Amino acid sequence: MNPEFRSGFVSIVGRPNAGKSTLLNALVGQKVAIVADKPQTTRTAIQGVLTLPEAQVVFVDTPGIHKADTPLNKRLMETVRASVEERDLLLFVSDAHRKFTEEDRKAIDLARRTETPVLCVLNKIDLLQDKAALLPLIEQYKAAYNFAEFLPVSAVRRMGLDDLIATIVRYLPQGPAYFPEDYVTDQPERFLAAELIREKVLLATRDEVPHSVAVAVDKWEETPRITRIFATIRVEREGQKAIIIGTGGSMLKKIGTAARQEMEQLFERRIYLDLHVRVQPGWREKAVFLNTLDWRTMATEDDI
Repeated sequence: MNPEFRSGFVSIVGRPNAGKSTLLNALVGQKVAIVADKPQTTRTAIQGVLTLPEAQVVFVDTPGIHKADTPLNKRLMETVRASVEERDLLLFVSDAHRKFTEEDRKAIDLARRTETPVLCVLNKIDLLQDKAALLPLIEQYKAAYNFAEFLPVSAVRRMGLDDLIATIVRYLPQGPAYFPEDYVTDQPERFLAAELIREKVLLATRDEVPHSVAVAVDKWEETPRITRIFATIRVEREGQKAIIIGTGGSMLKKIGTAARQEMEQLFERRIYLDLHVRVQPGWREKAVFLNTLDWRTMATEDDI
C-alpha cells in the first residue's frame, strides 16, 4: 500500500434543496442518489465512494436539516445526526443563490456539536449573475461558524469540483482503502430501483403528492435475458392516487417508462417494470412504512 494513501468518511449535510445529492452524484461520477427539486427527496443516508490513485473518499449524503415535527421528519433528522458522528470531515452545502437566513443559522448548529472540521461548500454558483455576491454571503457564514474553508462550486456544471476533491483529500488521514476500487455505493439494486421510481413520481406530479409517497419493491425476478420488477407506489389519499395514475393511466405509464429506462441504463440490462398504486392512509405515522426509507429495513409486500 502507498504509505501516503489517504482515506476517510465525509458526510454531506445542509438545508433541503441545497443540492447535496446532485453534489454526491457529481463527486462519485455516477448516480447513486435521486435528485428532485422537492423537500425530503433524500430520506436516508446514501453512501457513495470515490477512489483515486492517492485516496478513497466515502461520502455519506443525508436528508436536509429541517424541523422535526412529524414521525417522518424525526426519522430523517435522526439519520442526519447519526451521519455527523465519527466522521473525518463534514461538507456543509449551502445554496449560494439563496440569501442567508435564520434557517441557515439553525442548520449550522448541527456542526457546532462536532469537533470534526467542516468545509462550507457554496453550491449553485452557476446561477449567480454577479460572482461578487459570494463575498458578503461568505462573511455571513463566517460570522455564524468557524468553517475550515469556503469552496464555491456548481455540482450541475461541475465547476470547482477538482478543487473541492483536492481539499477533501488534504483533510483525510492516512490509511488504507475501505472498499475495492470499483465499489461505488452500498445500496442494493432493489433499493435503487424503488428510489428511481420515487424520483420519477416527484418529477412528474404536483406539490401535494411528493411528501406522501413511498415505494416498495414487492418482487424481484432475475432471468438471463431480463429482470422483472414489481413495485407498489403508496400514497395517503385517493386524490393522490388519481394524480399518479392520470387520465387513462397516462401518468403512471410516464413514470414507469422513465424509471425503466434509467434502470436499464444504470443496471445495464433489460428491465420489465410493473407498477401499482395503493392508498395507505397515514403511512408516515407507521413504523413499518417508515422502514421503507432505508434499504437496511426496507419493507416488502410480505411485511405489510
